[in-house]
Amino acid sequence: MKNCLIAQSGGPTSVINSSCIGVFEKNLELNIFDNVYAGLNGIEGILNENLSNLSKMDPKIVSKLKYTPASGLGSCRYKLKDIDICRDEYLKLFEVFKKYDIDTFFYIGGNDSMDTVKKLSKVGVELNSPIKFIGIPKTIDNDLAIMDHTPGYGSAAKFIATTALENSLDANVYDTKNVFIIESMGRDTGWLAASAVVARIDNKPVVDLIYLPEVPFDKVRFLENVKNKLEQKNTVVIVVSEGLRDKDGNFVSEMNSFGSDKFGHAQLGGVASYLKNLLKHSGVKKVRAVELSTLQRCSMHYASQTDIDEAYNLGAYALENSKSIESGHMVAVKRTSTTPYKSEIFTLHTELVANKVKYFPKEWINEEGNNVTEDAYNYVLPLILGQPKIQYENGLPSYVSIR
Repeated sequence: MKNCLIAQSGGPTSVINSSCIGVFEKNLELNIFDNVYAGLNGIEGILNENLSNLSKMDPKIVSKLKYTPASGLGSCRYKLKDIDICRDEYLKLFEVFKKYDIDTFFYIGGNDSMDTVKKLSKVGVELNSPIKFIGIPKTIDNDLAIMDHTPGYGSAAKFIATTALENSLDANVYDTKNVFIIESMGRDTGWLAASAVVARIDNKPVVDLIYLPEVPFDKVRFLENVKNKLEQKNTVVIVVSEGLRDKDGNFVSEMNSFGSDKFGHAQLGGVASYLKNLLKHSGVKKVRAVELSTLQRCSMHYASQTDIDEAYNLGAYALENSKSIESGHMVAVKRTSTTPYKSEIFTLHTELVANKVKYFPKEWINEEGNNVTEDAYNYVLPLILGQPKIQYENGLPSYVSIR
């Protein structure tokens, strides 16, 4: 008996299940493994022996996960320590692997997940275990090193750009001066906020200002930027990363000192809330702010079919080539052409990705540090193309839960 195990970790994306189904359906086709097990709630679930056999379920139900958002297998944010600190955990994991005749473990996730793949692979060598550990990338933050982009980013970018596009129209219905601020995720990098550059009407950008963590935030210059824009037009649309920091590295969202609650505690909000208050106190009368939060990672109805297909193909490739892919390695996407867009899959060792961050290129940020260039537009645009092939029931997307 030879089985494989799939698990998901970290923050979900709209397309994380596509990679899982790529593994599952490719095995249905090739019969490389007798059973495909799912580790529910990631490595933490496997430690608790919380496994489910996908091969014993109705394949039509399981396959519907491809167009279901969030982590269908459940997730966790459990980071394995080094083996010299928690050896018992590693021994427990390998006991579970042995009990279920696991030959190959596919772990779908971001930075920390690839670190887990790296660690398990090294421990496997120490224990003389034949089990392979293969990583499959995902993260809407798009901050994994080496690869061109990560599954999940294109769909989140499409949602952010669409939100900016639609809200720019809504904000412009009145003949009054106003500012609309959109806060995207992106604690360390600005890839998500930068994606708003593709929001255009008649080929003209609808977003006036974009602020990223890669550039230290200066509130004086920010107020000047907005003031100048308001002198030119009635509606100013701004997109900001949640991770904006000042020149000293302090989060902008922690600077909100415009008020206190009834206990005298400073009322802290997100960065959009801080900027809204900053503008209102500077004299701008009408300011709206919205924090996109988890909407940008779970909105399947706004997903990119290109993103879905690439996520699926990564899972299928990992399964089909599991015999030749070395343990501790991962699959990844390489862009081979932008116009027309083409990509291919390659493999690399997880140690080149784990605990590293790919920042938004400084050369793609304008000189003023308040927007991004056409290079960013050309980079993002191909990744958001294609409408998701969602099934609908009673007017709503038809999703599935297998847990």
